[in-house]
Amino acid sequence: MCKDLLLPPGSLMLLFAIGVLVWRRRPLLGKWLCGSAMALLYVLSTGVGSWLLARPLELLEPTLDASQAGASAQAIVVLSAGRIKHSPEYGGHNVPDFVALERMAYGAHLARLSGLPLLVTGGLISKDPDDEPLAAGMARLFNSAFGVQVRWIEMHSATTAENASMSAAMLRRDGVSRVVLVTNAMHMRRARIAFERAGLQVVPGPTFYVTARGFNPGELMPTAENLRRSYYAIYEWLGLVRYQFS
Repeated sequence: MCKDLLLPPGSLMLLFAIGVLVWRRRPLLGKWLCGSAMALLYVLSTGVGSWLLARPLELLEPTLDASQAGASAQAIVVLSAGRIKHSPEYGGHNVPDFVALERMAYGAHLARLSGLPLLVTGGLISKDPDDEPLAAGMARLFNSAFGVQVRWIEMHSATTAENASMSAAMLRRDGVSRVVLVTNAMHMRRARIAFERAGLQVVPGPTFYVTARGFNPGELMPTAENLRRSYYAIYEWLGLVRYQFS
């Protein structure tokens, strides 16, 4: 609930509602709050607004030279994201969402090039009795769709910090201390910090770049996808600020 109020569009709806409430007694303040909420919603929904937020995050870590992955690490760690429950095309199984699938595709690519073993990490995200850990669904799809076997499955973590600490504990038992870490580019810096704090040497493996395209006038049109990117970028910026004080 707190996260939804801090991030758009929930935070902007709250700002607009406050403006409406104060409009009668303080009309100038009310107009300013409502106008600011609408202006911010427009900016964050454009390609320009989302680019300004996401591009600096994606430049914090370098793109990996995939051909060098095998020489620089002992294993590949692929972070989970979300999942789609009861997908009919997969026989009613839960499957990773599009963010997780992008990470998995790059992880499988690196595994084939390097021959390094894979670890997937991610626990339950609901208390539904028919739910399963995110990592379990990833491991199943790695095998069936990508033809890649997963060596380690960490199924109890709920946050990036827990992904790191629990994965590090599993890897250390097998003498692994250097990993290629795969996640989307906006999340890469925060994930790297978490895994290094857990005691691992990290080679960043960012994927799913969303700001590589050039500018065109269409970027000024608001879209739901641009708002989603802005939401994710703001979430990552807030996460990095919190990491600085923890």
